[in-house]
Amino acid sequence: MPPLALTLGDPAGIGPELALSAWLGRGGTEPLPPFFLVADPDFVERLAHRLGRPVPVAEVDPETAAEVFPRALPVVSLPSGARVAAEPGVPDSVNAGATIESITAAVAFVKAGRASAVVTNPIAKFVLTRTGFAHPGHTEFLAALSVPPGQTPPRPVMMIWSPELSVVPVTIHVPLKDVPALLTQDLVEETALIVARDLRDRFGLPEPRLVLAGLNPHAGEAGTIGHEDRDVLAPAVARLRAQGIDIRGPLPADTLFHARARTTYDVALAPTHDQALIPIKTIAFDDGVNVTLGLPFVRTSPDHGTAFDIAGQGIARPDSLVAALRLADRLAANAALRSSPLGGAEIIPFSVYAGRPRSPGAHHFDAEDEL
Repeated sequence: MPPLALTLGDPAGIGPELALSAWLGRGGTEPLPPFFLVADPDFVERLAHRLGRPVPVAEVDPETAAEVFPRALPVVSLPSGARVAAEPGVPDSVNAGATIESITAAVAFVKAGRASAVVTNPIAKFVLTRTGFAHPGHTEFLAALSVPPGQTPPRPVMMIWSPELSVVPVTIHVPLKDVPALLTQDLVEETALIVARDLRDRFGLPEPRLVLAGLNPHAGEAGTIGHEDRDVLAPAVARLRAQGIDIRGPLPADTLFHARARTTYDVALAPTHDQALIPIKTIAFDDGVNVTLGLPFVRTSPDHGTAFDIAGQGIARPDSLVAALRLADRLAANAALRSSPLGGAEIIPFSVYAGRPRSPGAHHFDAEDEL
């Protein structure tokens, strides 16, 4: 397996210092998979000195990164040779070019087989848009990079994964008032099919189990509390089941995320952003991982932002980045096995990694559970 390609992120945020912290914790009972940071080596070295981190930095190419990793943090220079001079906690559009170039290079390394997956450090979209960045967000930019210029990019799906819970918001960063109009049968169906495919091919689950949360309280109670669950979500579930997808719903969201309920599914789809992210950030705030499904390569990311308010103070926890690196390594290995002559026979399902038992029985998600 080639090493992982880790992007710079916004250099004024916590991403670069998290890379230093992650490398320092590379040993132990569960060693960290080798990775290289796509950045300005001098900037990384200055940051390590500023934070008092004993991290030797080695400028490498992707092919020598794994060999160097045990004794130094491998850094692959930005292809343009750009230099970074960022003040922690002070976002500056002058560094937007380096941020974008790091992402572009990391994807190119994976497409060329020189890296096994892309792990992205957090960016600040407002910093990039000031310089003409035209994509709606980080994920859409990665989707565009995955295909030749001019071709239609694949539709990416955001999943937040943790050992305790995995969720997918069907609609993401939109006002709540706009959700009913956006929530179509086609959108639900397309999202679920992408999720089921990647759970099989990358997570090693031959029969992934999905659930869909209702939009309205008590999943609409047969149309008495809104009509979307009855008229949009339920037909979408029926269409998916007709295609062989193991999915249930719409189910009341307020009883979908307790410990007993979570043993009955692998991923919960939710109509709105907060329906999905509130439970996982409550249960797994430090070790949740943002996984982009639907791309032709593996991409993971820490489930947090740039945290400009604490950047440069050395107090940012690397847990989510470490989890993202480990998950990317497992997914890339599974994807490689799936495409090998072994046909995926060696893939270990992620429910084993997670330590979350798959309940053989059904669970009733109804109003009585509120008691």
